[in-house]
Amino acid sequence: MRLPEAFSKRMLEMLGEDDFRAYEACLERSVSSALRVNTRKITPERFAEISPFTLRRVPWISNGYYYADTDAPSKHPYYYAGLYYLQEPSAMTPASLLPISEGDRVLDLCAAPGGKSTELAAKLGDTGLLVANDISATRAKALLKNLEVFGAPNILITSESSDKLADRFPGFFDKILVDAPCSGEGMFRKQPAIMRNWEQYGTEYYSKLQHEILPQAIQMLRPGGMLLYSTCTFSALEDEEAVEFVLANYPEMELLPVIPEGREDEYAACGFDTGHQEWMRAPLPEVTKCARLFPHRLEGEGHFVALFRKKDDAYGAGFVSGAADGACSGRKGNRSKANSGNRGAVRTVSGPKTPPAVSDWLSSLAKTPETSAKWDNSELVISGERVCMVPRLMPDVSGLRVLRTGWYLGDYRKERFEPSQACAMGLAASEYPNVCNLEADDPNVIRYLKCETIETDTAVADGFVLVCVNGFPLGFAKAKDGVLKNRYLSGWRML
Repeated sequence: MRLPEAFSKRMLEMLGEDDFRAYEACLERSVSSALRVNTRKITPERFAEISPFTLRRVPWISNGYYYADTDAPSKHPYYYAGLYYLQEPSAMTPASLLPISEGDRVLDLCAAPGGKSTELAAKLGDTGLLVANDISATRAKALLKNLEVFGAPNILITSESSDKLADRFPGFFDKILVDAPCSGEGMFRKQPAIMRNWEQYGTEYYSKLQHEILPQAIQMLRPGGMLLYSTCTFSALEDEEAVEFVLANYPEMELLPVIPEGREDEYAACGFDTGHQEWMRAPLPEVTKCARLFPHRLEGEGHFVALFRKKDDAYGAGFVSGAADGACSGRKGNRSKANSGNRGAVRTVSGPKTPPAVSDWLSSLAKTPETSAKWDNSELVISGERVCMVPRLMPDVSGLRVLRTGWYLGDYRKERFEPSQACAMGLAASEYPNVCNLEADDPNVIRYLKCETIETDTAVADGFVLVCVNGFPLGFAKAKDGVLKNRYLSGWRML
């Protein structure tokens, strides 16, 4: 691999001769392949038991596993069931280090394609609210798909600029993740084409972007809330000096140790480094609270992570006392207006106001203590034909570019209700009364994922059937006399 000359010179100055040569050598080795288990659907221990892959734990990620190059997890039915996300090990780190509590309002500001968002959603455990945003509408569609495959019900997917979101949501979020646009130096081994982008734009271009995004993120953070900033670059201008930019300009922000207390030695043994004040133009001792990941010191690529907290008495940076509640107090009629595919009036419905077909379908579900959170923390909203369970924490989204508000259950048309693909992914098999459960090696599983009609000897009633693989939902089919007419979403089909 031929590195840009200016980059090599800077890295040599940063690392020193021996460490830089070790870094150069590691670029000739293959990239580590890994997956992250969806703890919303399965525990890491249970996944390890049923997995057909050769797995090794990622030592610093509790639900992360390396898999062998000979494995093909993207072709396995468990991938389509949303049991895991394929992600480079170092990229798993930011979401793993942002402390999430049940009920939190969480923002992933630069979220596509959704690797970090899916982990944040799993950590919320069907409570609170996850707002996942990407300014690119195309990339936001991939973000939506990944969150729906993971079965996340408590979501708001937006495609907006950070300044517009900041104007709408001052002081609204408990936790914010900013995986910032960066020069991508830590990904040179994985994606060598990034080097051309680096030579065109350098690091200054991205530093300016980061200095625009960070103040807007700070504005949206409530007092006492936490903001995790990460990049996949080695540039001190984009890493340590971004930390200095925040502390110098926003006195309401303080830097916290990103590594959990008492686990410093454990992370160091994995190959983690700290931030380096000697690489900065103006040294700042506090940056040792940050973490750096280098590909020659661990099995992963390059990353930088910093954790901030907005002080409890902070009411600056655009925060107005009570704004968090105010952002949620818009007229209910606007709360889901931006749902894609919406036609007609928006109405929040419950009890006798619910159309009988929708009410009957909901009544057929077996709600359990393990699955109750997604129902208890939401309310039913019908927007035109679209039926959603919308988190009660959902803010007013009128005027925003929104791809999804809440959990899309299905469509109500011509006095009938038809459940959606997103609905299937958010259900547990134990909740649905009519299930066709297939073994992973059953050829019908692949036929189903290719949107083909299948026949089954499994005793299923006529009507909508939840098709599962080893107990994990894949999607719906419409059964008639043992023939299952496929309702798998064609855009998701296995190719």
